[in-house]
Order: sequence, then C-alpha cells, then structure tokens
Amino acid sequence: MKPVAPGTVIFHRYRGYGVITSVNLLTGWVSARFGAEGRTLDLNLSSDQVQHADGEPILFRRQPPARMPHARLMEMVRDLHRAGYQRLYLYSWPKASGLHWRWHLFTGPRNWMQRPWREGWYGSGAEYNLNPIMGWGDAPGADAQELGSALARFDPQGMAQALGRDQDHTAWFEMVCEALLPDYAFSLGWDQREAQPEGLPVIAVRRGVPDYAGPALPWPPGWAGLWTSVPAIRLLRINPAGVPSDDVR
Repeated sequence: MKPVAPGTVIFHRYRGYGVITSVNLLTGWVSARFGAEGRTLDLNLSSDQVQHADGEPILFRRQPPARMPHARLMEMVRDLHRAGYQRLYLYSWPKASGLHWRWHLFTGPRNWMQRPWREGWYGSGAEYNLNPIMGWGDAPGADAQELGSALARFDPQGMAQALGRDQDHTAWFEMVCEALLPDYAFSLGWDQREAQPEGLPVIAVRRGVPDYAGPALPWPPGWAGLWTSVPAIRLLRINPAGVPSDDVR
C-alpha cells in the first residue's frame, strides 16, 4: 500500500479529489480538505472508502493494533536464531510507572545484567504508541523477516556479533515462542517489592486478549542465580566501649 501522510491526494466518492491535512494511523482517522472548502473533513479509513488519486483503495486494519512490539520482536529473534544468529537476546521489562514495557536487544555474551547498548536496539512502548516503528529503518507493520533484514542493514557490525551458537537459550526461546505467540509476550521484570515469581511473567500484546492461561514457563538459562548472589552489606556499629565494629548482614 502507498504511504498515507499529510499532503497525500485522495479521492472520495461523494467529495471528489482532496488533500490529507493530518493522519492518525493509530486510530485510522484522517482529516482532508476538498475543493475550495474552508474546513477539513474527518474520515475513517476503515469505513469511508477513501482511495488514492489513482483509484487504489486505502485499507486500514479493523482489529485493534498491538499495544507493544514485543511479540513481533520475539518472532524476529526466533527467525534469526534459526538462521544461525543464536547469540541474539531479547530483554523486556515494565517501566517503573507500569504504563509501558521496554525492550532491549543485545548480542555477544549472554550477560543479562551488563548488556551492551547499541543505538536503535532498544525502545519503549511510550514512543511506540506514537510512532509504531522499532527505529532501525523498519516500516510500520513489517513482519519478522522484514524486521530482521532492516536490522541487518542498519547495523551489520552488531548483527555480526550475534553469529554463533547458544543452544540452551535458543531451545528455551523456541519453547517460549511456541507457547506465547502471537497474542502474548514475556517480561523479565516484576515488582521488586515482592518475591521473584516462580514462572515467567506473561503479558498480552493487544487489548481484549484474555489473561494467559497456559502452563508456567521457566526463566531463561543463566537467570536463576542472578538475584541470589547479592554481596553482604557491612554496617558500622558502635559497641558499648565506643569502638566501631563491622556487622555483616
């Protein structure tokens, strides 16, 4: 489909030719001015039968758009794993406010806590809701293969670091994708005021999707010991004689 943006010439069966003045692709509404009219007309791309100037229909998905890109990212990572890029990892977690989920792709050593940050390889639902792209030259609605190809063109050096084998993580990721896609994604974050959940947290990527009711999923390989190796905290205490002493907790 041709791009739809302000300045696009359109045809409406009752109004004739006009020009789009504003677009909201999250809701499917556009504003357009026809002929010498001084005001704009709001049109819905799902129901008002708007066409491009050459007669090509402008169609808009009727199903609710994804609130977050995590399921599409999971599909892309799974495809790249199958192609030999097994040292590619996806970390996702909720923002402190709980309103959006963040995502972060990284390559090289599988170090969940010290992940290398490359430009364009991370993002947040706060930005995605307003501009539904990943940020590496991809197009809105691109499928898993298109996302992977765009990422390779955007950062070939980064993708080169993902080449290699990580069989444990690849098997875990394949199992999680099989259980969750296309309606759910996983999160590696939880409310730190509570104990770590036994099963992997699962989130729905679209509105109207019921809560996940499938089997509990394990945490990724290498995750179990990350939160149990906290170093002891030494507190300085004053004994009755007025001499400082260490207290290990």
